[in-house]
Amino acid sequence: MFLGIDTSNYTTSVAAFDGRDGVNRSRLLDVAPGQLGLRQSDALFSHVKRLPELTAQLFSEVAPGNIRAVAVSTRPRAVEGSYMPCFLAGVSVAESVAAALGVPCFAVSHQQGHIAAALWSAGRLDLMDRPHLAWHLSGGTTELLLVTPEGKNVHAEKLGGTSDISAGQIMDRTGKLLELPFPAGKALDQLSQGVAVKPFRVKTSALTFSLSGLQNQVEAFYRKTGSQAETAAFAVQSVCDVILRTTREAQKQYPQLEVVFSGGVASNTTLRTVCNFGVYAAPQFSTDNAMGVAVLAGRLAEA
Repeated sequence: MFLGIDTSNYTTSVAAFDGRDGVNRSRLLDVAPGQLGLRQSDALFSHVKRLPELTAQLFSEVAPGNIRAVAVSTRPRAVEGSYMPCFLAGVSVAESVAAALGVPCFAVSHQQGHIAAALWSAGRLDLMDRPHLAWHLSGGTTELLLVTPEGKNVHAEKLGGTSDISAGQIMDRTGKLLELPFPAGKALDQLSQGVAVKPFRVKTSALTFSLSGLQNQVEAFYRKTGSQAETAAFAVQSVCDVILRTTREAQKQYPQLEVVFSGGVASNTTLRTVCNFGVYAAPQFSTDNAMGVAVLAGRLAEA
């Protein structure tokens, strides 16, 4: 068995992987009504409190003596300067468990974990060893990536995506506008189903776009219509439209590569319908989770 730990700014998560199947135990951080996420100090404190409980739950199903390696997400992305204090909680537990068990501990990025979780969940781990395109669509990131093998891990080079706020931030800020619980993605998904609206056409430059203007459009749309369902559909469909157009442009440049959709926004029903040519994780493995980190632990231990 291989242990993975991920402590993002949204979810505390631990997982075990046996080379084929896995078990994930996670819990969203508590966010006060009307708030959009947590300060890093509060997120770090929440993870420190949650990790013992979740680790105990996991070890009630997985014997610690069977753990051969541990991996942990240590930063958002595998690029210079990428850092968030909340990952320190997971690093502390991962290194302690690995030392106690006498097994190696591997450092990976949150983004690499998202990609691995999507590929494992979709039954496409073969893409770990081949170049492909991948979207990382979440509350903090909206990036289009060229993913290539890097040993038993993956290297993700940013090709495009948003130049300012993320797709997940659009979802959550729309949710706050509509007085929905945080994170708002699931509620917006449900509200927007079967609602026909004309989306706002976000301007693109090559593979890059700005979503800050869309937020203003969503607010204006709600003031005009007063409809929660139509506003939800307007926000969701506008995000999906620009992702589709950007993906199609990338496919012209990389026509032989498959496209993987990872991150919490990738669980959206409309996106999966509009971009129905992509490789998707099961919804529960699109949102923040340690499953991909555990998968990477297994791969790196065999390198």
